[in-house]
This record gives sequence, C-alpha cells and structure tokens, in this order.
Amino acid sequence: MKVSVITGTYNSAKTVKDTIESVLSQTYDNIEYIIIDGLSKDNTLDIVNSYGDKISKVVSEKDKGIYDAMNKGVALATGDIVGILNSDDFFTDNGVIERVVEAFKKNDLDAVYGDIHFVNDNDLNKSVRYYSSRVFSRGLMRLGFMPAHPSFYVKKECYDKYGYFDLSYKIGADFELLLRFIHVNKIKIKYLNFDFVTMRTGGASTAGISSNKQILMDIKRALKENNIYTNMPILLSKYIYKVGELAYSKLKY
Repeated sequence: MKVSVITGTYNSAKTVKDTIESVLSQTYDNIEYIIIDGLSKDNTLDIVNSYGDKISKVVSEKDKGIYDAMNKGVALATGDIVGILNSDDFFTDNGVIERVVEAFKKNDLDAVYGDIHFVNDNDLNKSVRYYSSRVFSRGLMRLGFMPAHPSFYVKKECYDKYGYFDLSYKIGADFELLLRFIHVNKIKIKYLNFDFVTMRTGGASTAGISSNKQILMDIKRALKENNIYTNMPILLSKYIYKVGELAYSKLKY
C-alpha cells in the first residue's frame, strides 16, 4: 500500500529541512514524497534538491497559493492513500505513516485522522496547544468542527470521486473539502488516538483575529454551498469548546 505525502513550499528555507527529514525518517518504506514549490525566492529549492532522488517528485512553478499547490500534488500522486504535510510542520514521531497504513489494512476505511500539537519556533520540544480530534463527529461539522487536517489521510480515489480543494476559499478550503468528503458524501472514517504532526504557530490558520474571522466566514459559506443549515450563533458556540481546549493545553503543558 503506497502512501503519497505532499508538501507545498514557498520561501520555506528556515523550516523545510525538518519537514523533509521527518518524512524520510518514517519507518514505513512505501512512501511517495511530492514537493510542490511556488517559485521560492530563497534557497528552499537548494535544500529540497540536496536530497536528490529521496524525494519522489519536485515541481517548482508559479501557483495560486497553498491550496493550488495541494491540488497539484494530489493530481501527481500515485499512492493509494494521500496526506498533506505543510512545510513548517513535521511528523511527531517516525511511526506515524506505519500506524496509518496498519489502520487501513485492518479496517474498511476511506480515511483516518488523529491529533496534532502546536509549538513555538524557539522551542520545538514544548507543546503550547494540543488539538485532539477525539470529539469530532459528522454532525459537529455544522458547528464548524473538523478533524485536524494535517492528520487526515484519505484514499486517492476520494479525490477522484468528490473533487479537490476549492481555490475560491481564502483559508477554509480544507474545511470545505472535508465537509464535502465526510458530511456530504459520508466517506468511512476512523479516529486514531495518537499525535500525528507537530505544527509551528503563526501559519494562516493560527494568525490571530483577522484569520479567525476569515475562517468563520469561509466555514459559513462552505456549509451554505453544501446545503447544510447553520447560523452564526451555532458557529460561534464552537469557540466555547476552543477556549476550554486552550486552557486545558496550558494546564497540561
């Protein structure tokens, strides 16, 4: 069973080595690693190319942002299973893909998902927030909940059947795609109780008030376009849980 891991890069020289090393260090050996670069102006490509044929496919060309890079990677993927690993993130340990494949082999599934945690760039060993997908269910997507996208591994055939990322969304294309896969088309999913990915804070989805406002608007639009009823009070109720989750993370770590 081949797993395609896709990384989109743009001026990622400071972090991409950690990302690449975490993929190449995986104990599972049937991984197709695809890097899609948006014509970086720093030495990202020098770092990427230094790994030679250890990276399966490298494309560097102008794109329309991270979701466009993801779509290009998915289109090139030849694996049975596809996952996304962003260029400032890395796998939490070397056995992530092996456990993902084991779950697919033991169960009749279309996708799996799990947990992630966040760190500050000045201390990659200290968690500042833990995001668990344990509580996720299809029905909670109406409130704007989704499984942690960096932990989402899905059969390539689901992209072929149900489509790719919608580039008209500024930040919430991942929510819209998961909504389409999980809630609308009801693919078979399973939560795996472990930490998949370490994410640096400061990305598009963790960039503050303006980012959260845009995410909220994208989620509202995605639900409407997929004919799922919601309203702003319903969506805002999610943040009660978010506050509790953040408080728990601070107490634990």
